[in-house]
Amino acid sequence: MRRQVGRDHIAIVAAVVAPFVVAVALVPVRASISGANLALVLVTVVVAVATSGNRPAGALAALSAAVWFVFFLTQPYQHFTIATRTDILTAVLLLAVGLAVSQLAARARRLHLVTVTDAQQLALIHRITQLVQSGTAPNLVVEQARTGLVELLHLRECRFEFGKLLGRPPRLHADGSVTPRPAHPPTAQDALPDDETELRVSAGGRYYGRFMLRATPDQPVPLQARIVAVTLADQVGSAFDAARTAQPRR
Repeated sequence: MRRQVGRDHIAIVAAVVAPFVVAVALVPVRASISGANLALVLVTVVVAVATSGNRPAGALAALSAAVWFVFFLTQPYQHFTIATRTDILTAVLLLAVGLAVSQLAARARRLHLVTVTDAQQLALIHRITQLVQSGTAPNLVVEQARTGLVELLHLRECRFEFGKLLGRPPRLHADGSVTPRPAHPPTAQDALPDDETELRVSAGGRYYGRFMLRATPDQPVPLQARIVAVTLADQVGSAFDAARTAQPRR
């Protein structure tokens, strides 16, 4: 998370500085290159910023590119005025195209991040499922699932209670929803309650225990991540059920 924030801050700085630097670099050749081609060069800068940064950075880069295009690359030079209708149209198109392209680039970047997150979640489910299918001891499956839940839900703490069902803490259900305790304030759509939330582990009609999840304050927990968490708990239940079934044979 900190790395992402740092990256976005760098993108904001680049959105202001990069179009300025490129516009200055084009000054020596501005007389021999058409305004449309100069604008296209600045559009590529906008795309680069939007792809590596976020949507605000892309929009800021588009605005910065249009401003420095007018100042450095249209006559009269070094003035925020434009002498010809053609240059006015080019400047307007540069801003419009830059904004549109920045939105598309930022959206593509966000979709890529979602894909990576989905792949990580699938890998986590696959790892726990393999442990269960290989007959790994339930306590080891619990530990692996606990570690996975901490990372998946960005938890401060996660512990497992064997066979206990005490109190009425908030509960994470199979559909990813959370039922608050009585008189507890409504839970935000994208965050777990501040108090510990239980995630029950059961299989074959038997209750084996529960994970107690202590959320990080103000940390978003998407619905998809919650459903993956329930899937992990189901796999842990399967591990307990398999061990119970195999015990009489031994």
